[in-house]
Amino acid sequence: MFRVFAILAGVLAVAISTGVLADGKAAYDAKCAACHAAGVAGAPKLGDKAAWAPRVKTGEAALVQSVVKGKGVMPARGGQNASDKEIKESVEYILSQVK
Repeated sequence: MFRVFAILAGVLAVAISTGVLADGKAAYDAKCAACHAAGVAGAPKLGDKAAWAPRVKTGEAALVQSVVKGKGVMPARGGQNASDKEIKESVEYILSQVK
């Protein structure tokens, strides 16, 4: 019985994380890709692990705060009307692509 529960819990966790990443990709595409897909104004490109490495080291919470408050030439909320949820999901998605 425990084994069945453990398997079901694992399947549920994968399904939930897949859904969160899908939401994060949608948020990234809508709010972040305009700059981060092309590297506008030095924005690190999605998938460029070397460019993202120092940012990844700061941790997810610090990255979220950088987006919320703005950092360098990136304006607060990436210059978009991104919600806190969209920001968190997009950061999670970006991290999943650069780790």
